[in-house]
Amino acid sequence: MNRIFIYVLLVSLFISCSSSKNVKATGTSQTSKSTYWQQHVDYTMDIDMDVNTYQYKGKQTLVYTNNSPDVLNKVFYHLYFNAFQPGSEMDVRSRTIEDPDPRVGNRISQLKPDEIGYINVISLKQNDTNLNYETVGTVLEVALAKPIQPGEKVTFQMDFDAQVPLQIRRSGRNNKEGVALSMAQWYPKLAEYDFEGWHTDPYIGREFHGVWGDFDVKISIDKNYTLGGTGYLQNPNRIGHGYETGAITPTTQDKLTWHFVAPNVHDFTWAADPEYNHDTLQVPNGPLLHFLYKRTMPQEKLDNWKKLQPYAQKLMEFYSQNIGQYPYKQYSIIQGGDGGMEYGMCTLIVGEGEFDGLFGVTAHEMAHSWFQFLLATNELTNYWMDEGFTEYFGELAESKIFNKPFSKPTRRVYDVYNYYVESGTEQPQTTHADRFNFNRSSAISAYYKGYIFLNQLGYVIGNNNLKKTIKSYFNEWAFKHPTPTDFIRIAEKVSNLELDWYLNDWTRTINTIDYGVKSIEGDSITLERIGLMPMPIDLSITYTDNTTENFYIPLQMMRGEKPTSATVIKDWAWSYPTYSFKVSKPVKSVEIDPSSRMADINRVNNVK
Repeated sequence: MNRIFIYVLLVSLFISCSSSKNVKATGTSQTSKSTYWQQHVDYTMDIDMDVNTYQYKGKQTLVYTNNSPDVLNKVFYHLYFNAFQPGSEMDVRSRTIEDPDPRVGNRISQLKPDEIGYINVISLKQNDTNLNYETVGTVLEVALAKPIQPGEKVTFQMDFDAQVPLQIRRSGRNNKEGVALSMAQWYPKLAEYDFEGWHTDPYIGREFHGVWGDFDVKISIDKNYTLGGTGYLQNPNRIGHGYETGAITPTTQDKLTWHFVAPNVHDFTWAADPEYNHDTLQVPNGPLLHFLYKRTMPQEKLDNWKKLQPYAQKLMEFYSQNIGQYPYKQYSIIQGGDGGMEYGMCTLIVGEGEFDGLFGVTAHEMAHSWFQFLLATNELTNYWMDEGFTEYFGELAESKIFNKPFSKPTRRVYDVYNYYVESGTEQPQTTHADRFNFNRSSAISAYYKGYIFLNQLGYVIGNNNLKKTIKSYFNEWAFKHPTPTDFIRIAEKVSNLELDWYLNDWTRTINTIDYGVKSIEGDSITLERIGLMPMPIDLSITYTDNTTENFYIPLQMMRGEKPTSATVIKDWAWSYPTYSFKVSKPVKSVEIDPSSRMADINRVNNVK
């Protein structure tokens, strides 16, 4: 999801402040690699799109492999487009939450029958046997003809009709920038089943979780439309539209069939418009970048899209170097007309803003190719792992590419978190993404507390260990579904420190950090812990002779120390509210955490 909207949302947050229920054990580990398993799907879809009615017919063959140790007696599909109907859960929630997303508001309730979204399943078979099923909002509940045994493959055959909604959120037709079709969450999508069971969350407002697999998709559409999205185009010579690699096969038909293949992804997205420009740029030793944007924009906006392209290459290179090598052969940046949202091998973004905004949303959404798409956390329960990590790396990439201080956006993030604490509306990060009392609480928890989790972890274990942790996390968990515990175990192995306390207090509670300098008496110093959350302490001391010395106070429950050039002194056990020690000469002043990377809610008492 894009950060531009979050910035706008937080403007209102600073103006006014208003005075959960967990559904998954989000901290649960997935145990060892030897016992890890995940399901697999192979989709084959044939889609026939009518660009005049915005309705389409689909045939889907889905081969499902049950890699779990469990016998499955039922399956579920997501029918996301059903959310865009008056009276849907998304509609009602938007009209009853205190601070609705202004892009949604009451718009769904006002949709006419030819403007709503829907996916109607016409028939569904399991290995050629007709099945009973029921559509319940955005979820299809399916009773199986025969249980699926561990290790078994079954084939589901489905016919469905659908209508593209007038664009409300992320996907749809005819959005405010004039993009004809932004096709995200558009097909019947099998729900994820993992060590926590089925994930059958209705589509209310937040994000997604999917099964890894291979897609083979054919889309028949008006021949004047250009398409882009997930996967590799198999018939460029038949299609043309900027994809051609040789002679184009002439056609007298009104429609062309675009054939895409996408290996090892957990979603498939596409966009189409008759006025798309299509540019490409090859990243050395990396993917081919595609840029699709409306040629009808004013010239200054078109110039922004041209200017963006070499910077997009720099972003791709930065993320590949600092997280892990991007594994696919292509990545598409597509004007989708609504904010920004990450998808397999592509992103849909707004296209008509200023260059800074265009770059910023591209930096954020491209980073999502690693955090959530390759490291496929459950965005409904562990949203902060994708949004927060993505926001961190997006800002870090921007600071490196434009030679700007990383400390400036980081300070703003900490300031927003402090406001969140003071507002009294904070909820734990283990809160389900749809269960927050306020939209702004969900946003701050995801983007800002998630960002601080990573930046502050560098304070706890050291910057080099943080860098090693990120790369090890990618190497071990790419193309899987990691949890918070899986991530923190990587950090523990890299740093050789105990870190369960850090994950627990920061994400599962609303405990805060507050350390202060209580007293200075000659060469004796006493510090105090006021907040409930424990932390190790970096300390800078200035003596009366104006010399300085840095000290490091390990947190006892870490069972070790981070690499540091500071003088290491005795551990501080968390339950002791004060900590006293002596130094070699009289003290003039003391500062706790001079780097300001600790999310201390009261920095006034950090200095004395």
